[in-house]
Amino acid sequence: MAFKHPQYLVETDWLAEHLKDSDIRVMDCTAFNRPDGSGGIRAESGRESWAKEHIPGAGHADLVNDLSDQEASFRYMMPPVEQFARAMSGYGVGAGARAVLYDSTTGSWATRIWWMLRAFGFDAYILNGGLHKWKLEGRAVDTSPSTYPPAIFHAKPTPGLFADKTEVLAALGQGSTCVLNALSEEQHLGSGGGAYGRAGRIANSVNVPAGDLLDPETHAYLPAELLADLFAQVGANSVGRVITVCGGGIAASNDAFVLTLLGYENVAVYDASMSEWAADPSLPMQTG
Repeated sequence: MAFKHPQYLVETDWLAEHLKDSDIRVMDCTAFNRPDGSGGIRAESGRESWAKEHIPGAGHADLVNDLSDQEASFRYMMPPVEQFARAMSGYGVGAGARAVLYDSTTGSWATRIWWMLRAFGFDAYILNGGLHKWKLEGRAVDTSPSTYPPAIFHAKPTPGLFADKTEVLAALGQGSTCVLNALSEEQHLGSGGGAYGRAGRIANSVNVPAGDLLDPETHAYLPAELLADLFAQVGANSVGRVITVCGGGIAASNDAFVLTLLGYENVAVYDASMSEWAADPSLPMQTG
């Protein structure tokens, strides 16, 4: 079995060959969730990590400071279109550019920005295995500051790629939508505490952890047939729409990206995810 949409995923060999092409824009999308000292989580930019080492020529896409709504109550929320377009233009991503996204962890930060770009009408690429696989293969990294010439990013908002709590709540009573949790099994079951408020999961949601999508050694995605089986086991292939959730829309974007590779055509990310849901006692949750 092959991916239905393999064009969104590029390999390290391909990037090494095309790294100096004039239209390539390589973006390190690394960010971090850090403990806030009170049992919760704070967002931390990955710019310092990028400065220490990155794929030669890569710029840094700053999710925390540039690509999140600074007025929102929750982390990582989609920014206003003008803010997003301004940031991407400054990164050199615009018409005619081929943007290749990666991060230094498990790929979820890169897929978050990939999903955001898709929601604004721009198809980018994910580097399979990210910086981890690049370094594992002995490829060069750089510490020099890297920028691309400014561009003009024309945002074309595409509806339906993000969901809110109203849609998720309505979906819980429908057999036509699968609410899919991308957090770990421990977090899904509620046995690991409540980093986002109440422990547990959205009632009746199912679980495909984003970490299970990857080869643990290379961080590359598992073969298409294995990934397809993971989602089929929880019934995602038997509904009309899938809404992915996690803590703040990051791991959820990884599940959403893989579903897109596999050919699922009606997928959305719940933007505020458990950061919003678990904090609202009126919204139904389950444990165990």
